[in-house]
This record gives sequence, structure tokens and C-alpha cells, in this order.
Amino acid sequence: MAAEDDEQRGGDAAEGQDAASAEQAAGTPTAEQPVDPKIADAVAAAEAAGVQNGESVRVDSWIWAVRLVKTRSMGATACKGGHVRVNGQNVKPSHTLRIGDEVRVRHENRERIVVVKRLIRKRVGAPVAAQCYVDNSPPPPPREAVAPAGIRDRGAGRPTKRDRRDMERLRGLMGGSAGRPREH
Repeated sequence: MAAEDDEQRGGDAAEGQDAASAEQAAGTPTAEQPVDPKIADAVAAAEAAGVQNGESVRVDSWIWAVRLVKTRSMGATACKGGHVRVNGQNVKPSHTLRIGDEVRVRHENRERIVVVKRLIRKRVGAPVAAQCYVDNSPPPPPREAVAPAGIRDRGAGRPTKRDRRDMERLRGLMGGSAGRPREH
């Protein structure tokens, strides 16, 4: 009888260890990682509103819920336009996602590569949304510092004809014909 009790305790301890390792793998904070209470409350609310066992999530809904696109209709349009790929395949908006899928979204001249960690249907805050995927995207390109064309110093007076031609040349209005006069 004592051996049976030890087996049950050992089994329970192993289950507890499996649950703890599953929490760490899912990105759930443990005692080692202090978390803001507001974020913890938001995560709990997202888990409560999350997908139950056996339910599926559409790809357009998921990329909207984790804030990769601004609206769900933009997510559907991106899918229809071939800008969303799941595991290397172009998908329709109604494609269902599973945990572990790699989703590539081309949006606003940038490609986001994410791996699904948690399935959610409702849009959540940015800190919670970031916990629903692993971001493998390359860093965004640096913004180029472009000098604004045609801005003059205050108090410099009216631009001369030469200044005006220089500004037009910078803006590209003359079409590269700096020496030719314009036709009226």
C-alpha cells in the first residue's frame, strides 16, 4: 500500500513538473520572472476569452487579434492579395491556424515572420499580443534622414529666380530639364 502511495505521489510530482515546464514553454511568467500585475490580469483575461479545445481560429482574425494588421478586413485583404503565408503556402482568410505554424505577413513594405504560440480570437493589448507569438522578423530598415526640399531660413526674404529653380529641380518638377525654359 505504501508503494502505491509513493507511485501516486511520484506521478503527481511528475505531472506538476510537466505543467511547470509547459507554462515556461508557453511563455507564462513563473516566480523567477516578475511581471506587471496589469499585464498578468490582461493575460488572464485573454486566456479566458481564448480558444477552447477543438475550436479553430481563422488566419485573418488571428493576425488582427495579435496586432500584425490594423483591421480584420485588412487581414482578409492581405490574405486575398497573397501577402499572408502559413508554413510557406499562400492562404485564404478562412485558413485555420494551429500552434507552431509559421505565419509570414507582408504589410507596409515590411515582412513579419512569426510563429504561433497561442490562439486567440479577440483583439488584446500589445503586451499580451506579443506573448501569443514568437517574432522571427528581421529588424526594420533604418529610416533615411531626408532633408526637406524647399524649406528656407526664416527672414531670408523672397526666393530669387535661381533659388526657385533650385527648389524645383530638387522636387523634380522640371523633369530634369534645368537648362530649358518652360513652355506656357
